[in-house]
Amino acid sequence: MGDIFSWPPQWIPKNPTLDGYRGFFGIGEAGEHAQGSEGAWRWFLNSAFVATSVTVLQLFFNALAAYTFAKRRFPGRDIIFLLFLATMMVPPQVTLIPNYLVLKHIPFFGGNDALGNGGHGWLDSYWGLILPGAVSAFGIFLLRQYMMSIPDELLDAARIDGAGEFRVFWRVVLPLCTPALAATAIFTFTYAWEDFLWPLIVISSSDKFTAPLGLALFVVKNRTSWNLLMAGSVVATLPMIVAFLVFQRRFIQGISMSGLKG
Repeated sequence: MGDIFSWPPQWIPKNPTLDGYRGFFGIGEAGEHAQGSEGAWRWFLNSAFVATSVTVLQLFFNALAAYTFAKRRFPGRDIIFLLFLATMMVPPQVTLIPNYLVLKHIPFFGGNDALGNGGHGWLDSYWGLILPGAVSAFGIFLLRQYMMSIPDELLDAARIDGAGEFRVFWRVVLPLCTPALAATAIFTFTYAWEDFLWPLIVISSSDKFTAPLGLALFVVKNRTSWNLLMAGSVVATLPMIVAFLVFQRRFIQGISMSGLKG
């Protein structure tokens, strides 16, 4: 603990120890005296479940919307796409209260009646954490830019062979969009994993806390457990680092071929 507040800063601790990690996960003697670490494993499992679910849903729905905007022609297509892009300029904090009220008044869930009254709807549930993030304007934009580079002749050839529209999308377009899908997956997973504000508003039960909410429990006035907090923060960053290292090549390829490089 003394190394944290020492001056000048000590880059290499004088007495290296793993007690912070043991205490964070409640392992051994260090864990017996740690405050707030009882649900650490649960927090990370919740974060993994929520982030993975949001990522899978976004990849599917964003890809469907991107394919429609890139390869299908219909009246008002470009105007609708511009409206999607316009939502990217709205700060997410502006929509927090409307989204909260929508979740609270979902009919037939959480004790609500047909009019959405009487209960809590999707608040304090995994539904409230996952479904609002199932679609992303940025993800649609990224995938749409990539899909526009796919020759229409490939799609026409598949249609001539008897493939339906969804089969063309699933069997032809998606395999060619692997780099863009990897980039979208990394962006989405990272955002969902580290999101703090939305779970803070939606979740009230400690057994549904995500990792950022759980880490906040260690910050207490005048008695913050810095060793446990920093150990947990290191562990919380590992999944994002590993995901980037694994998909680094496809991530860079997807960004560069989607027209986003400077």
